[in-house]
Amino acid sequence: MDMKILVVGGGGREHAITTALSRNTDTGIYAVMAKSNPGIARIARKVLNVKETQVAPIRDFALENGIDLAVIGPEAPLEAGIVDALEGAGIGCVGPTRAAARLETDKAFCRTMMERHGIAGCPQYRVFHGADDAVAFVRDTDRDLAIKPIGLTGGKGVRIMGEHVDTAGAVAYIREIGGDVVLEERLIGEEFTLQAFVDGRHIVPMPLVQDHKRAYTGDEGPNTGGMGSYSLADHRLPFVTERDYEKAFRIMQDAVAAMAAEGVPYRGILYGQFMNTAQGPKVIEFNARFGDPEAMNVLSLLTSDFSGMVCRMTEGTLTPGQVSFAPKATVCKYVVPAGYPEKPHAGDPIRIGDTGDALVYYANVVEEQGVLYTQTSRSLALVGLGDTLAEAEQITERAATAISGNIRHRSDIGTQAVLDRRCAHMRSLR
Repeated sequence: MDMKILVVGGGGREHAITTALSRNTDTGIYAVMAKSNPGIARIARKVLNVKETQVAPIRDFALENGIDLAVIGPEAPLEAGIVDALEGAGIGCVGPTRAAARLETDKAFCRTMMERHGIAGCPQYRVFHGADDAVAFVRDTDRDLAIKPIGLTGGKGVRIMGEHVDTAGAVAYIREIGGDVVLEERLIGEEFTLQAFVDGRHIVPMPLVQDHKRAYTGDEGPNTGGMGSYSLADHRLPFVTERDYEKAFRIMQDAVAAMAAEGVPYRGILYGQFMNTAQGPKVIEFNARFGDPEAMNVLSLLTSDFSGMVCRMTEGTLTPGQVSFAPKATVCKYVVPAGYPEKPHAGDPIRIGDTGDALVYYANVVEEQGVLYTQTSRSLALVGLGDTLAEAEQITERAATAISGNIRHRSDIGTQAVLDRRCAHMRSLR
């Protein structure tokens, strides 16, 4: 039976989603994106180019084309209520409603919900709705804090005292963003990501992934949306013990149960970003969708029928036995425009050479007369799969160096040296 699935979003994450869906030849893929992603456009039967937060035109496009189900990629359309509109029109969605998406879109809601339900892993925090009070708190404390705007920031809004800013910089940043902030204790440890498929009742975990936010080699420079990520063949990470993993997964389960108890059942992808501290995993944040770049790692490994999974998620019948991943390591590296993220240079041609066995996911690029051009965000994601991390990294690095133009990438992502530093850091804390 031909199933029509709509994918909302036009980045590398959404190219990975459409690629995974396209492995089922009975799936007809339709796409909505602000700018035409060349990779998605080649897969989709029909494309609507509108801003992903334009709910009414997207709903109309879905109805006109007889869409059965939808997968929502980015967070902004979730906040705009795209799932509410599509489900109201009878179209099942992999993605939470606007109210349930507050787990990501409203950091104050997330923290107060965790506290209200006694969910483990919640850092010490304070919510402020005025710059003067927040500034006074920063000046009166002798601890480093994480400064988090309450709303969406595209993964680039958090400032950490002692890492990104000093006290004066923290004060200036709070005033710049208007004072609607959550101030949290600074967490020390190693970050990891646990993503899960959630059908409203069941939660099925994916392989652990570690992202690299900093712009430059050696974890230097400002935060980005993510320069790359890696996962290991056993789907775990060596600095995350079995007990750590079980605690993190329990936190995810408890968050889903708490949302149901609050009358806003959660369905879609739940992304838990954790800091593994000396006391165990603590929640940095939840995201209400696949991570980017982490989606590229897990979806490249997925061996089960993603289209069938999407159907079962919307029906509330997904079980762990219906989800499988290849026992491979993955390394994802983003190629980005020169100057990214501070002053990205757009409009430069990119040439893709021999990328070997690597998977290539298009992100923020445009294609004109067969030539790709950079835009203002990350351009291409390269993903290598291998029996070992070293093999996956070599495949990805060779592919990344085969991309030419006014671009760059982080060559250290997925290397054994970086992993060894992560493990040594974790050992020093415990």
